[in-house]
Amino acid sequence: MSNAAAPVTEGPDRTDGPSHVAVIMDGNGRWAAARGLPRAEGHRRGVEALRRVVRAAHELGIRYLTIFSFSSENWSRPATEIGDLFGLLRRFIRNDLASLHRDGVRVRVIGQRDGLEPDICALLNEAEELTRNNNKLTLVVAFNYGSRQEIAHAAQLLAREVAEGKRDVGSIDADTLGQYLDAPDIPDPDLIIRTSGEQRLSNFLMWQAAYSELVFVPIHWPDFDKAALEDAIAEYARRERRFGGLAAKTGS
Repeated sequence: MSNAAAPVTEGPDRTDGPSHVAVIMDGNGRWAAARGLPRAEGHRRGVEALRRVVRAAHELGIRYLTIFSFSSENWSRPATEIGDLFGLLRRFIRNDLASLHRDGVRVRVIGQRDGLEPDICALLNEAEELTRNNNKLTLVVAFNYGSRQEIAHAAQLLAREVAEGKRDVGSIDADTLGQYLDAPDIPDPDLIIRTSGEQRLSNFLMWQAAYSELVFVPIHWPDFDKAALEDAIAEYARRERRFGGLAAKTGS
């Protein structure tokens, strides 16, 4: 997702807040453990939080919401937990896709689909195709996604073009590589939120996060709601974004 121009979408006219918010939805397991519940219940409650945040995003004038749904590193988790996560994805798409479509949400999916079960691939394709023309909010689902893998894949594509004589190596710069990432038409995130108190990106949108504001909140993802999103946006609004330039008043 390079910082390329993105299509104009409909929605509330809010110029003071972030246009693109990305979320690392962390803490489902810890939320469940603190309550003596199985991890699967934490993931189920995490889906409920996702529904709340998708609704809140449009209400707050956010045009792009990217969620870290399933990391390429999550395959190291127990098979039962992976099965629970995939089951929740299946139910979310089957149960929520119609309402997302009705509300004008466009679904985009980034990440590797090779090796996924056929029905999962079919559901992801269905979600993208059904909502392709919607323009109120773009929900980007990072599924089986890893930022290093995304960057490596872009480099491989460019290397192939050079080897085939289709491109000169001198033509490759940062903007060029950005166009070979998973969704180059979507602008980079203005704000990245991570729940549960951890303070790292964990292989999420590392290229796109070059100038993103990072906000880390202590609450676990199942407890995240519109008020928590508003707090994160308020923190974003308090910061002065310089992009390598000088501060407007201090010159520092």
